[in-house]
Amino acid sequence: MNIDDYKKYMTAEMLMGPNSARILEELLKKYPLRLNEDNTVLDLGCGKGLTSLIIARETGVKVYADDIWIDADDNKRRFEDWGVGKQIVPVCEDANNLSFKKKQFDVLVSIDSYHYFAAEFVFFENKILPFLNDKAVVLIGIPGIKDEYTGRSEELLSEWLGNDAYMFKSTSEWKEIIGNHDRIKMIETWEMGCFDLAWNEWFITEHKYALGDKHFFETLIKPYTCFVGICVKLK
Repeated sequence: MNIDDYKKYMTAEMLMGPNSARILEELLKKYPLRLNEDNTVLDLGCGKGLTSLIIARETGVKVYADDIWIDADDNKRRFEDWGVGKQIVPVCEDANNLSFKKKQFDVLVSIDSYHYFAAEFVFFENKILPFLNDKAVVLIGIPGIKDEYTGRSEELLSEWLGNDAYMFKSTSEWKEIIGNHDRIKMIETWEMGCFDLAWNEWFITEHKYALGDKHFFETLIKPYTCFVGICVKLK
């Protein structure tokens, strides 16, 4: 996989934050997915579908692309324009009320979105686990706070994030939040290495929100935050 093949999609129109394609790239390099057209993937919080496009093209799987903020018809038009309309199913559902079949998915991917809805300790067990097949893999990449600042996100980041600062958790906190369950084989969390590149590719779009983030990058974002990578493998 060469993520630079997708550079034409890394634009102000497509991106909704730090470059989701770079975050996905690191996850897939660390935990390659060996899938085929019989497998199904849930891209939870897919935004405008860039990560769904990459997963579909690189693996050949059927992807369900879910985002509560983006109209499913809008994503459907994009997927059809990109030539993957038959491979990706656009969905617009709340992550707390998904209507999929039990054990429908072999993989769940969530890039720069999981922190918005999954910080409750029972969320993964109650809202995600039922839809995952046996031996499923979960790959999550989200913004968080560096381990040395665990528990201080509201103190350190409120000037930038306001009331949303509580969403930024450390790797150790996310490991606890995912929790233990008889179906879980392993959980790994780590501070991701694509931090500077993903942020810089967001800034060069000159999206108005990117320009707002850039104002805080050297003073708050870079000193205190990271991207948290999470991998969960089921039995």
